[in-house]
Amino acid sequence: MSHWLRPFRAARRMMQAMVGLPSYDAYLAHMASEHPDREPMDYRSFFRDRQQARYGGKGGGRCC
Repeated sequence: MSHWLRPFRAARRMMQAMVGLPSYDAYLAHMASEHPDREPMDYRSFFRDRQQARYGGKGGGRCC
């Protein structure tokens, strides 16, 4: 990785964390190290799971 790209990538990760966008790469690393016997979710399932965990509920969005 080029050294001049590091600040931009760090800023992108920070912005994703600020808006609550979880890292699929971090999830895959966690699953490989902590749960090697379980198959990880694909990206689409992971994203839906994280949205459900963050916003919860069924049928409709939040009002605020």
